[in-house]
This record gives sequence, structure tokens and C-alpha cells, in this order.
Amino acid sequence: MFSTTLHHLPRPIRSSFTSCRVCRKIVSRRMSTNPAIEPKVRKFESVEGADISSTSQSDGIRFRLVSYNILAQVYVKSALFPHSPPACLKWKARSHAIHSVLKNLEADFFCLQEVDEYDSFYRKNMESLGYSGIYIQRTGQRKRDGCAIFYKPSCAELITKERIEYNDLVDSIKADSVTCSEQKIETSNERKGDDKAKDSRKDSRDLNDPLVRLKRDCVGIMAAFRINKPFQHIVIVANTHLYWDPELADVKLAQAKYLLSRLAQFRTLISDEFECTPSVLLAGDFNSIPGDKVYSYLISGNVKPAETIIEEDAPLPLSSVYEVTRGEPKFTNCTPGFTNTLDYIFFSPSDFTKPVSILQLPEPESPDVVGFLPNHHHPSDHLPIGAEFEICQ
Repeated sequence: MFSTTLHHLPRPIRSSFTSCRVCRKIVSRRMSTNPAIEPKVRKFESVEGADISSTSQSDGIRFRLVSYNILAQVYVKSALFPHSPPACLKWKARSHAIHSVLKNLEADFFCLQEVDEYDSFYRKNMESLGYSGIYIQRTGQRKRDGCAIFYKPSCAELITKERIEYNDLVDSIKADSVTCSEQKIETSNERKGDDKAKDSRKDSRDLNDPLVRLKRDCVGIMAAFRINKPFQHIVIVANTHLYWDPELADVKLAQAKYLLSRLAQFRTLISDEFECTPSVLLAGDFNSIPGDKVYSYLISGNVKPAETIIEEDAPLPLSSVYEVTRGEPKFTNCTPGFTNTLDYIFFSPSDFTKPVSILQLPEPESPDVVGFLPNHHHPSDHLPIGAEFEICQ
């Protein structure tokens, strides 16, 4: 449908998207409905295998980044999560659990997706934990969730930020159409009225029209931060949520290409203005499994896949932090219809930026994921992922 040069009805993800790479023994039954169960928060472990608390501190900069699709409350319906204990789907219980998880993860940066209670819950509660935040809501009047980056001012100073709206791809298609051909002008008022009615119907459901197909209301946000201790260094953090539907894989790839083109431009802008080489971190829910076209494109600027399934390399060299340390998780999303890895943290590998620890994730047979998510141990259908980075001079 689209040239690969182009640059969330969120749930449920269809079972046709399930990959055979997940060998799991998660039993499809309800968890205990005991509301006193506390959320499960795992530890960070060093990439060498030792517990992070035993890793000696160096003279470099260290900071922790966590990415988490928090599950917007607007999407929490018992019909969509019949396997979940009803008590854990209520916002009062979920908000308490989310607050507990974020507090215990003790990250310096949080990249959160599906944030729909930003002003009423997240901003004030994260401020109470010592965080400031930036937020972009999804495009479209009906879309209430979005992406947020929370950071600790005691660790990092916000320099500048930019919004990413993937509906901008529609404008690029329109511009190409105008450049390639002259627009026909109808002189009959009656014909104009008929065409307007047809266009209105087409805009609502014709996925063969690229202007409709690309308009998915997905967003992202990127920001540059200055870390001042023990020395100054600029870090670019980007957070995004790509479209969900596996039948629109071309749209997701177009979004990924637009994302990296914008991120590359942003890096150049920061590099030129501050005469530096910033570290780049990209996190989010990419709604793409390891090895598919989106994933392969995102890492193609650094590592060429064994079997070439993309036609061009990415403009940024990026590596997946889990892949280069322990291998991608067996799953980050866990529901009866779909269980696989969709969430990633990418970083720009260099001699002075490296991951030193990663957040542990459960195995398929782990008790806290029995019966699928959300449950009393995990307030979202996704799991948080995280890494600690070290920057040396």
C-alpha cells in the first residue's frame, strides 16, 4: 500500500498476531480476588549477573530509565478483561497499585504510555515523589490517553522538547499528491455536494485511502535533558506508542520511519546548538514483536539483520538494551489472546554510554502472571521494563 520510504483502537490485540516464539504455561484461570495483595516489583540486576546493589559505583553518570504501558483506565472494561479479578480493574485499586509500582521502581526517568489521568492523578502524585513531567495527548477529540515522560529535577534539567504526531504523515501524502498531479476542479455544485458526501463516508472507513489509513491519532514526545553531576552531559529521551493493529503493519512501519527521522533531526539540532554528542534513548510500546519489520528497521542503523526484510537503514544507530544484554523478554504483554514482547528500550551505543543493569521480568510460569494480566500483582496488561545506564567521560 505504501512505499517503504514513508517516513491504538488499543485493545484487544488480535490472536493472529501471536508468535510461536512464546512457550508458556500460564494457566487461564482467575487469580485470588484478595485486594490486600501488593503489586509485584522486581529488582534490577547487573548485566554481568550480579545484583545491582553489589555493583561498585564508578566516577561516571548513572541513571535509571523505566518504560511502562500503564493501561489507560478508559480502556479498562470487564468485557475486554474477563480473566481479571473485577476488583483489580477499578480505578481506586489500580491507581493505588500504579503509584506503588512507580514509587518502588525508583527510576530517574519514566516513559509512560496510555496515560489518561495525567492532570487528576499522575502529575500531582509523581510530583509528590519528586518528579516533573511532560505530556502529549493523542490526537483526536475522542482520544483521552497519551505519552508522558517523568524525570527527577534533582538528576536532570529539561532543556527542550518536541511533540511527535503521526497524523503528520497524512499531510505528507497530501503534499505529494498536490506535487504529482493537478487537482481537478468540479464546476457543478450538485457534483460537489455528491463528492463531499462520498469523501465523508470514505474518511470514516476506507482503509484503501492512504489519507484514512495513516490517520491513527498516535503520538510521541522527545526531550533533551542536561545531567550536571558528576559532569555535564546531554541525554535525549523519546517516548512513543505506535499503532496496534497487525493488519496495518505498513502504517506501523511508516510511523517508525517518521519517528526516527524526527529523532535524528532533533539529535542534530541539540548537537549543533550545544556542541555536544548527546546520548539517545528511545522507549515505548511499539506494538511490534522481535524480528518483524518495525523492530528490524529500528535496529538497522546499527546491526543488519541476518535476513534482510527492510529496504533501507534507519538514520540512527540504535540497539535494544535487553537484546544486547540478556536477550529480548519472552513477553511484556500478557493476555489470553496475545502474549509476546511489544515494549522496548533502545539506546545509541557508544564508547561512553552503556547499560549496566536491567529490570528483571517474570517467566511464563511465575505465580504473579498466572491467569494473565491485569491482576492484583500487575495493574496493567503490560509489564514495566527498565535499564540503568552509565555514561563515562
